[in-house]
Amino acid sequence: MSKLTPQQDARRNRMGLLARANPARLAQIMPEMPKHNVLRAPETGAVMVRGRTGASGAPFNLGEMTVTRCTLTLEDGTVGHAYVQGRDKDHALRAALLDARMEHGDAEASKVLETLRLEEIARRQKRAEKAAATKVEFFTMVRGED
Repeated sequence: MSKLTPQQDARRNRMGLLARANPARLAQIMPEMPKHNVLRAPETGAVMVRGRTGASGAPFNLGEMTVTRCTLTLEDGTVGHAYVQGRDKDHALRAALLDARMEHGDAEASKVLETLRLEEIARRQKRAEKAAATKVEFFTMVRGED
């Protein structure tokens, strides 16, 4: 596998964050959408999800997952892409718009992504704390017979 450039890695992380974002929250943070031209209208399809035994073994087909994708351009020609889980076409459109705006270097889009990133960190922390509360410590008591 080839190494990614820092720009490619940043875009991959950004697209992952947008795909994991709550669609309702994304619409709330970004109610207005800038002018754009749709190259590939949001469309729903399926992708094969692959897994690996023990995270390092031979790959196998785990199953299919529903995905919605979208590609668009801003008025200046900057292209944005998005793939999101599920059938939410609005989510895919907003994610593609934010991707294009970030490719263009939009500071406001950067603030939206930072908000989404902080909210994701808080969600993960809350889930980790909830899981930690159910943790059980097992220990063995030494019997005096030996």
